[in-house]
Amino acid sequence: MLIGVPKEIKNHEYRIGLTPDSVKELVRNGHQVIVETNGGASIGFDNGQYEAAGAEIVATAQEVFERAEMVVKVKEPQPNECEMLREGQVLFTYLHLAPDLRQTELLVKSGATCIAYETVTDNAGTLPLLAPMSEVAGRMSIQAGAHHLEKAQGGQGVLLGGVPGVAPAKVLVIGGGVVGTNAAYMAEGMGADVTILDRSVPRLRELDKEFGGRINCVYSTAAAVEQYALEADLVVGAVLIPGAAAPRLLTRDIISRMKNGSVLVDVAIDQGGCFETSKATTHEEPTYVVDGVVHYCVANMPGGVARTSTMALNNVTLPYAIALANKGAKEAMLEDQHLLNGLNVHKGQITYDAVGVAHDLPYVDAAEALNS
Repeated sequence: MLIGVPKEIKNHEYRIGLTPDSVKELVRNGHQVIVETNGGASIGFDNGQYEAAGAEIVATAQEVFERAEMVVKVKEPQPNECEMLREGQVLFTYLHLAPDLRQTELLVKSGATCIAYETVTDNAGTLPLLAPMSEVAGRMSIQAGAHHLEKAQGGQGVLLGGVPGVAPAKVLVIGGGVVGTNAAYMAEGMGADVTILDRSVPRLRELDKEFGGRINCVYSTAAAVEQYALEADLVVGAVLIPGAAAPRLLTRDIISRMKNGSVLVDVAIDQGGCFETSKATTHEEPTYVVDGVVHYCVANMPGGVARTSTMALNNVTLPYAIALANKGAKEAMLEDQHLLNGLNVHKGQITYDAVGVAHDLPYVDAAEALNS
Protein backbone atom coordinates (compact mmCIF):
# COMPACT_ATOMS: atom_id res chain seq x y z
CA MET A 1 0.00 0.00 0.00
CA LEU A 2 1.10 3.57 -0.68
CA ILE A 3 0.72 5.59 2.52
CA GLY A 4 0.82 9.39 2.52
CA VAL A 5 1.62 11.77 5.36
CA PRO A 6 0.80 15.46 4.78
CA LYS A 7 2.04 18.33 6.90
CA GLU A 8 -0.57 19.47 9.41
CA ILE A 9 -2.03 22.90 8.64
CA LYS A 10 -4.24 23.67 11.64
CA ASN A 11 -3.22 26.74 13.64
CA HIS A 12 0.00 26.03 15.58
CA GLU A 13 -0.24 22.31 14.89
CA TYR A 14 3.23 20.78 14.69
CA ARG A 15 2.48 17.09 15.17
CA ILE A 16 2.81 14.65 12.28
CA GLY A 17 1.00 11.41 11.50
CA LEU A 18 4.06 9.15 11.32
CA THR A 19 7.51 9.43 12.89
CA PRO A 20 10.57 8.17 10.98
CA ASP A 21 10.57 5.05 13.18
CA SER A 22 6.95 4.35 12.22
CA VAL A 23 7.80 4.84 8.56
CA LYS A 24 10.60 2.30 8.91
CA GLU A 25 8.18 -0.26 10.32
CA LEU A 26 5.72 0.24 7.46
CA VAL A 27 8.49 -0.04 4.89
CA ARG A 28 9.70 -3.26 6.55
CA ASN A 29 6.18 -4.59 6.02
CA GLY A 30 6.52 -3.97 2.29
CA HIS A 31 4.71 -0.65 1.96
CA GLN A 32 5.63 2.67 0.35
CA VAL A 33 5.44 5.92 2.32
CA ILE A 34 5.43 9.47 0.99
CA VAL A 35 5.84 12.43 3.36
CA GLU A 36 5.25 16.09 2.57
CA THR A 37 8.50 18.04 2.76
CA ASN A 38 9.35 19.41 6.22
CA GLY A 39 6.24 17.77 7.66
CA GLY A 40 7.98 16.99 10.94
CA ALA A 41 10.90 19.41 10.79
CA SER A 42 9.56 21.73 13.49
CA ILE A 43 9.70 18.93 16.07
CA GLY A 44 13.07 17.51 15.07
CA PHE A 45 12.09 15.00 12.36
CA ASP A 46 13.78 16.31 9.21
CA ASN A 47 13.51 15.13 5.61
CA GLY A 48 16.80 13.24 5.86
CA GLN A 49 15.50 11.11 8.72
CA TYR A 50 12.39 10.20 6.75
CA GLU A 51 14.44 9.34 3.66
CA ALA A 52 16.78 7.20 5.78
CA ALA A 53 13.70 5.35 7.05
CA GLY A 54 12.65 4.61 3.47
CA ALA A 55 10.15 7.37 2.75
CA GLU A 56 9.93 9.48 -0.37
CA ILE A 57 9.73 13.24 0.23
CA VAL A 58 7.18 15.07 -1.93
CA ALA A 59 6.75 18.80 -2.41
CA THR A 60 3.06 19.36 -1.70
CA ALA A 61 0.08 18.07 0.23
CA GLN A 62 -1.77 17.84 -3.07
CA GLU A 63 0.70 15.21 -4.29
CA VAL A 64 0.27 13.29 -1.02
CA PHE A 65 -3.51 13.19 -1.43
CA GLU A 66 -3.35 12.46 -5.16
CA ARG A 67 -1.03 9.47 -4.81
CA ALA A 68 -1.75 7.91 -1.42
CA GLU A 69 -4.08 4.96 -0.94
CA MET A 70 -4.17 5.73 2.78
CA VAL A 71 -3.58 9.15 4.32
CA VAL A 72 -2.35 9.18 7.93
CA LYS A 73 -2.76 12.47 9.81
CA VAL A 74 -3.18 13.79 13.33
CA LYS A 75 -5.88 16.45 13.26
CA GLU A 76 -9.17 16.46 11.42
CA PRO A 77 -8.81 17.43 7.76
CA GLN A 78 -9.43 21.07 7.01
CA PRO A 79 -11.95 21.90 4.23
CA ASN A 80 -9.32 22.11 1.47
CA GLU A 81 -7.93 18.73 2.59
CA CYS A 82 -11.40 17.18 2.62
CA GLU A 83 -11.83 18.32 -0.97
CA MET A 84 -8.64 16.46 -1.97
CA LEU A 85 -9.92 13.14 -0.63
CA ARG A 86 -11.37 10.70 -3.15
CA GLU A 87 -13.59 7.65 -3.25
CA GLY A 88 -11.83 4.49 -2.16
CA GLN A 89 -9.10 6.34 -0.27
CA VAL A 90 -8.58 5.64 3.44
CA LEU A 91 -8.19 8.47 5.95
CA PHE A 92 -6.80 7.53 9.37
CA THR A 93 -6.76 10.42 11.85
CA TYR A 94 -8.69 12.20 14.60
CA LEU A 95 -12.03 13.42 13.22
CA HIS A 96 -14.28 14.66 16.08
CA LEU A 97 -17.28 14.84 13.75
CA ALA A 98 -20.13 15.23 16.25
CA PRO A 99 -19.71 19.02 16.68
CA ASP A 100 -18.57 19.61 13.07
CA LEU A 101 -21.35 19.40 10.48
CA ARG A 102 -19.26 20.99 7.72
CA GLN A 103 -16.47 18.42 7.99
CA THR A 104 -19.03 15.59 8.19
CA GLU A 105 -20.70 16.75 4.98
CA LEU A 106 -17.38 17.10 3.15
CA LEU A 107 -16.19 13.64 4.20
CA VAL A 108 -19.50 12.09 3.14
CA LYS A 109 -19.23 13.88 -0.21
CA SER A 110 -15.66 12.63 -0.73
CA GLY A 111 -16.63 8.96 -0.77
CA ALA A 112 -13.51 8.15 1.28
CA THR A 113 -13.25 5.61 4.10
CA CYS A 114 -12.67 7.70 7.22
CA ILE A 115 -11.46 6.02 10.40
CA ALA A 116 -11.38 8.12 13.58
CA TYR A 117 -8.70 7.51 16.17
CA GLU A 118 -11.04 8.67 18.92
CA THR A 119 -13.67 5.93 18.45
CA VAL A 120 -11.38 2.89 18.09
CA THR A 121 -11.93 0.69 21.15
CA ASP A 122 -10.16 -2.19 22.94
CA ASN A 123 -11.03 -5.24 25.05
CA ALA A 124 -10.97 -3.17 28.24
CA GLY A 125 -13.70 -0.89 26.89
CA THR A 126 -11.33 2.07 26.64
CA LEU A 127 -10.25 4.28 23.72
CA PRO A 128 -6.59 3.35 23.16
CA LEU A 129 -5.87 5.87 20.40
CA LEU A 130 -7.40 8.74 22.36
CA ALA A 131 -5.77 7.84 25.68
CA PRO A 132 -2.24 9.23 25.12
CA MET A 133 -3.57 12.60 23.92
CA SER A 134 -5.98 12.62 26.85
CA GLU A 135 -3.04 12.05 29.17
CA VAL A 136 -1.18 14.96 27.55
CA ALA A 137 -4.21 17.27 27.55
CA GLY A 138 -5.06 16.43 31.16
CA ARG A 139 -1.56 17.32 32.32
CA MET A 140 -1.42 20.41 30.13
CA SER A 141 -4.77 21.64 31.46
CA ILE A 142 -3.19 22.31 34.84
CA GLN A 143 -0.10 23.97 33.33
CA ALA A 144 -2.36 26.21 31.26
CA GLY A 145 -4.74 26.88 34.12
CA ALA A 146 -1.95 27.78 36.52
CA HIS A 147 -0.43 30.15 33.96
CA HIS A 148 -3.70 31.92 33.27
CA LEU A 149 -4.44 32.33 36.97
CA GLU A 150 -1.55 34.79 36.97
CA LYS A 151 -2.72 38.40 37.11
CA ALA A 152 -0.79 39.39 33.99
CA GLN A 153 -2.70 36.70 32.05
CA GLY A 154 -6.11 37.95 33.18
CA GLY A 155 -6.47 35.70 36.22
CA GLN A 156 -7.00 36.66 39.83
CA GLY A 157 -3.32 36.38 40.72
CA VAL A 158 -3.37 33.08 42.60
CA LEU A 159 -0.47 30.64 42.91
CA LEU A 160 -1.81 27.13 42.43
CA GLY A 161 0.07 25.60 45.35
CA GLY A 162 -0.04 28.61 47.66
CA VAL A 163 2.83 29.18 50.11
CA PRO A 164 3.17 28.64 53.87
CA GLY A 165 0.59 30.88 55.49
CA VAL A 166 -1.51 31.25 52.31
CA ALA A 167 -4.04 28.64 51.20
CA PRO A 168 -3.54 26.91 47.83
CA ALA A 169 -5.90 27.37 44.93
CA LYS A 170 -9.04 25.25 44.73
CA VAL A 171 -9.11 23.10 41.58
CA LEU A 172 -12.26 21.35 40.38
CA VAL A 173 -11.91 18.53 37.84
CA ILE A 174 -15.19 17.40 36.27
CA GLY A 175 -14.78 13.82 35.07
CA GLY A 176 -12.64 11.01 36.44
CA GLY A 177 -11.46 9.43 33.19
CA VAL A 178 -8.03 9.64 31.61
CA VAL A 179 -8.08 13.45 31.22
CA GLY A 180 -9.43 14.05 34.70
CA THR A 181 -7.07 11.64 36.41
CA ASN A 182 -4.04 13.23 34.76
CA ALA A 183 -5.29 16.72 35.56
CA ALA A 184 -5.79 15.75 39.20
CA TYR A 185 -2.33 14.15 39.27
CA MET A 186 -0.69 17.38 38.12
CA ALA A 187 -2.80 19.68 40.29
CA GLU A 188 -2.21 17.61 43.42
CA GLY A 189 1.50 17.44 42.64
CA MET A 190 1.62 21.23 42.47
CA GLY A 191 0.03 21.48 45.91
CA ALA A 192 -3.49 22.56 44.95
CA ASP A 193 -6.66 21.68 46.86
CA VAL A 194 -8.22 19.26 44.35
CA THR A 195 -11.78 18.00 44.00
CA ILE A 196 -12.76 15.53 41.29
CA LEU A 197 -16.38 14.84 40.33
CA ASP A 198 -17.58 11.67 38.62
CA ARG A 199 -20.87 9.80 38.28
CA SER A 200 -19.32 6.38 38.89
CA VAL A 201 -18.96 5.42 42.55
CA PRO A 202 -16.58 2.54 41.71
CA ARG A 203 -14.40 5.01 39.81
CA LEU A 204 -14.43 7.41 42.77
CA ARG A 205 -13.30 4.56 45.01
CA GLU A 206 -10.45 3.79 42.61
CA LEU A 207 -9.39 7.44 42.55
CA ASP A 208 -9.54 7.73 46.34
CA LYS A 209 -7.30 4.68 46.63
CA GLU A 210 -4.97 5.82 43.83
CA PHE A 211 -4.43 9.24 45.41
CA GLY A 212 -4.31 7.94 48.97
CA GLY A 213 -7.07 10.28 50.08
CA ARG A 214 -5.10 13.38 49.04
CA ILE A 215 -7.88 14.65 46.76
CA ASN A 216 -11.61 15.02 47.36
CA CYS A 217 -13.60 12.44 45.37
CA VAL A 218 -17.24 13.56 45.10
CA TYR A 219 -20.25 12.06 43.34
CA SER A 220 -21.32 14.35 40.51
CA THR A 221 -24.78 15.92 40.62
CA ALA A 222 -25.99 19.24 39.24
CA ALA A 223 -25.90 20.63 42.79
CA ALA A 224 -22.33 19.40 43.36
CA VAL A 225 -21.13 20.87 40.06
CA GLU A 226 -22.59 24.25 41.01
CA GLN A 227 -21.29 24.20 44.58
CA TYR A 228 -17.71 23.29 43.75
CA ALA A 229 -17.53 25.48 40.63
CA LEU A 230 -18.50 28.55 42.65
CA GLU A 231 -15.73 27.76 45.17
CA ALA A 232 -13.09 26.96 42.55
CA ASP A 233 -10.21 29.06 41.27
CA LEU A 234 -9.63 26.65 38.35
CA VAL A 235 -12.15 24.29 36.73
CA VAL A 236 -11.11 21.60 34.23
CA GLY A 237 -13.82 20.12 32.01
CA ALA A 238 -12.80 16.50 31.40
CA VAL A 239 -15.98 14.73 30.31
CA LEU A 240 -16.33 12.46 27.29
CA ILE A 241 -19.09 10.53 25.55
CA PRO A 242 -17.21 8.58 22.84
CA GLY A 243 -17.83 10.08 19.42
CA ALA A 244 -20.71 12.26 20.63
CA ALA A 245 -21.08 15.93 21.48
CA ALA A 246 -19.96 16.74 25.03
CA PRO A 247 -22.69 17.47 27.59
CA ARG A 248 -22.88 21.07 28.82
CA LEU A 249 -22.21 20.82 32.55
CA LEU A 250 -21.59 24.46 33.52
CA THR A 251 -24.35 26.89 32.58
CA ARG A 252 -23.89 30.57 31.80
CA ASP A 253 -25.69 31.37 35.05
CA ILE A 254 -23.20 29.40 37.14
CA ILE A 255 -20.25 30.85 35.26
CA SER A 256 -21.55 34.39 35.82
CA ARG A 257 -21.44 33.75 39.58
CA MET A 258 -17.92 32.28 39.68
CA LYS A 259 -14.99 34.18 41.17
CA ASN A 260 -13.77 37.08 39.09
CA GLY A 261 -10.47 36.02 37.51
CA SER A 262 -11.10 32.29 37.91
CA VAL A 263 -10.15 30.05 35.00
CA LEU A 264 -12.02 27.43 32.98
CA VAL A 265 -10.07 24.91 30.88
CA ASP A 266 -12.37 22.98 28.53
CA VAL A 267 -10.55 19.83 27.41
CA ALA A 268 -13.79 18.58 25.82
CA ILE A 269 -13.76 21.40 23.26
CA ASP A 270 -12.89 18.97 20.43
CA GLN A 271 -16.33 17.47 21.00
CA GLY A 272 -18.07 20.84 21.27
CA GLY A 273 -17.16 21.75 24.83
CA CYS A 274 -18.72 21.05 28.23
CA PHE A 275 -19.29 24.67 29.36
CA GLU A 276 -22.16 26.70 27.92
CA THR A 277 -19.84 29.62 27.16
CA SER A 278 -17.14 27.53 25.46
CA LYS A 279 -15.93 28.22 21.93
CA ALA A 280 -12.82 26.80 20.30
CA THR A 281 -9.61 28.84 20.52
CA THR A 282 -6.07 28.37 19.22
CA HIS A 283 -2.57 28.34 20.70
CA GLU A 284 -2.13 31.75 19.07
CA GLU A 285 -5.09 33.26 20.96
CA PRO A 286 -5.85 30.69 23.67
CA THR A 287 -8.20 32.60 25.97
CA TYR A 288 -11.16 34.92 26.15
CA VAL A 289 -13.17 36.28 29.09
CA VAL A 290 -16.88 35.87 29.80
CA ASP A 291 -18.41 37.43 32.92
CA GLY A 292 -14.96 37.94 34.40
CA VAL A 293 -14.00 34.24 33.98
CA VAL A 294 -11.01 33.36 31.81
CA HIS A 295 -11.81 30.60 29.28
CA TYR A 296 -9.01 28.42 27.83
CA CYS A 297 -10.54 26.32 25.04
CA VAL A 298 -7.67 25.38 22.71
CA ALA A 299 -8.92 22.64 20.40
CA ASN A 300 -5.53 21.01 19.85
CA MET A 301 -3.91 21.29 23.26
CA PRO A 302 -1.41 18.42 22.73
CA GLY A 303 -0.08 20.30 19.69
CA GLY A 304 1.61 22.62 22.16
CA VAL A 305 3.97 19.79 23.15
CA ALA A 306 4.07 18.35 19.67
CA ARG A 307 7.15 16.15 19.87
CA THR A 308 6.00 14.35 23.01
CA SER A 309 2.49 14.07 21.60
CA THR A 310 3.59 12.74 18.20
CA MET A 311 5.72 10.02 19.75
CA ALA A 312 3.02 9.03 22.25
CA LEU A 313 0.39 8.91 19.51
CA ASN A 314 2.53 6.80 17.17
CA ASN A 315 3.10 4.28 19.95
CA VAL A 316 -0.59 3.38 19.80
CA THR A 317 -1.61 4.11 16.19
CA LEU A 318 1.22 2.23 14.44
CA PRO A 319 -0.13 -1.31 14.97
CA TYR A 320 -3.47 -0.28 13.46
CA ALA A 321 -1.81 1.50 10.54
CA ILE A 322 0.20 -1.65 9.82
CA ALA A 323 -2.95 -3.81 9.98
CA LEU A 324 -4.81 -1.49 7.60
CA ALA A 325 -1.89 -1.51 5.18
CA ASN A 326 -1.16 -5.24 5.38
CA LYS A 327 -4.74 -6.49 5.07
CA GLY A 328 -6.51 -3.60 3.37
CA ALA A 329 -9.01 -1.45 5.24
CA LYS A 330 -12.08 -3.61 4.68
CA GLU A 331 -10.51 -6.90 5.78
CA ALA A 332 -8.68 -5.29 8.71
CA MET A 333 -11.87 -3.77 10.09
CA LEU A 334 -14.05 -6.83 9.52
CA GLU A 335 -11.47 -8.94 11.41
CA ASP A 336 -11.22 -6.48 14.30
CA GLN A 337 -14.43 -5.14 15.82
CA HIS A 338 -12.46 -2.57 17.81
CA LEU A 339 -10.93 -1.09 14.66
CA LEU A 340 -14.33 -1.27 12.97
CA ASN A 341 -15.67 0.94 15.77
CA GLY A 342 -13.36 3.64 14.41
CA LEU A 343 -15.17 3.79 11.07
CA ASN A 344 -17.17 7.03 10.98
CA VAL A 345 -17.74 7.57 7.24
CA HIS A 346 -17.58 5.12 4.33
CA LYS A 347 -18.46 5.65 0.66
CA GLY A 348 -20.84 8.51 1.27
CA GLN A 349 -22.50 7.08 4.38
CA ILE A 350 -22.18 7.96 8.07
CA THR A 351 -21.28 4.77 9.91
CA TYR A 352 -21.10 5.95 13.52
CA ASP A 353 -24.40 6.40 15.31
CA ALA A 354 -23.41 9.29 17.59
CA VAL A 355 -22.34 11.35 14.56
CA GLY A 356 -25.64 10.75 12.78
CA VAL A 357 -27.63 11.58 15.91
CA ALA A 358 -25.60 14.76 16.54
CA HIS A 359 -26.41 16.10 13.07
CA ASP A 360 -29.85 14.51 12.63
CA LEU A 361 -28.53 12.65 9.58
CA PRO A 362 -29.09 9.03 8.53
CA TYR A 363 -26.42 6.51 9.45
CA VAL A 364 -25.82 2.82 8.79
CA ASP A 365 -24.11 0.00 10.65
CA ALA A 366 -20.37 0.02 9.92
CA ALA A 367 -20.11 -3.68 9.01
CA GLU A 368 -23.19 -3.39 6.82
CA ALA A 369 -21.65 -0.42 5.01
CA LEU A 370 -18.38 -2.31 4.38
CA ASN A 371 -20.22 -5.37 3.04
CA SER A 372 -22.70 -3.51 0.86
